[in-house]
Amino acid sequence: MYKHFFKRIIDIIIGLCALPFIILLILIIGPIIYFEDKGPIFYNGPRIGLGGKVFKMCKFRSMYVNAPDLRTADGSTYNGDDDPRVTKIGRFMRKTSIDELPQLFNVLKGDMSLVGTRPPLISEFEAYQQH
Repeated sequence: MYKHFFKRIIDIIIGLCALPFIILLILIIGPIIYFEDKGPIFYNGPRIGLGGKVFKMCKFRSMYVNAPDLRTADGSTYNGDDDPRVTKIGRFMRKTSIDELPQLFNVLKGDMSLVGTRPPLISEFEAYQQH
């Protein structure tokens, strides 16, 4: 119990310390994302959290609005360097991992933790084995 309590406290402290930088980044990157194709700044994809709870994971949107869902032969999501669905700013954000930074909002809300596994997509979660 104490381990989870202290982990949550550390998540909140680090999240609050990083919040001013994330807000500044939103003010800089947000208009660039918007004006590239007039879509939303954030992508809020459904993910499975602790205990099977579904939540919306916040990221900067790196693809064009209404981009098709491309899959590889094994059924996984296509994520190549030559992906035509990715915007110019999106390509930069993915290379520098800036697109992941808004997930700190999920950390502050308690949906995610700074340290732990990446929350899976619903389709990935359904494919997991019982253990």
